[in-house]
Amino acid sequence: MARMGMVFDLKACIGCNACVVACKQENSVPDGVFFTRTLSYEYGEYPGVKRVYIPTICNQCEDAPCEKVCPSGATYTRADGIVMVDRDKCIGCSSCAVACPYDMRTMLDPSVLEKGLFGTGELTPFEQHGYGRYTAGTAVKCDFCSQRVDAGLRPACVETCPTNARIFGDLDDANSAPSVLIRKRNGRQPLPEKGTKPKVYYVD
Repeated sequence: MARMGMVFDLKACIGCNACVVACKQENSVPDGVFFTRTLSYEYGEYPGVKRVYIPTICNQCEDAPCEKVCPSGATYTRADGIVMVDRDKCIGCSSCAVACPYDMRTMLDPSVLEKGLFGTGELTPFEQHGYGRYTAGTAVKCDFCSQRVDAGLRPACVETCPTNARIFGDLDDANSAPSVLIRKRNGRQPLPEKGTKPKVYYVD
């Protein structure tokens, strides 16, 4: 079975946020909730100031602290390594959100599903269709667009990136694009000292 992971190429990312928009659209993500973000960091002194863009996402940890603390078994890891949330089992205790060292969990406040993206309380047809996948009061997170992965497709953020800064594939396949990139460019996991063994890597 494959072990799916992602590599972020910091040299390629231009901070366009097309990934964020694609994620919002694909997953009908409510207002104020983000499964992926692109941070920016400036360094140096004038006139040599530079900026780097840093994509962030759920790291689909091998040793996921969110799964360990979940009292109801709502958080679980699929055979392909993607960390999931069963909304029918989630009791909204927030333990997973507290345990995540990457701050990649969101507790879904009922108000965000009620007011809609425009804050009017009237949901658009898009929202009416998409919000059916959510349950108020439960934890939500990125799952690598598992519905797309199951259909043999790449996550929406990867598919949309205009510079190929997001590389997705099987980490157990030595010849896969992410595996090759990790070897060639010394891929690094975020906060390795936390011991969570993320399946997301960064190269610069």
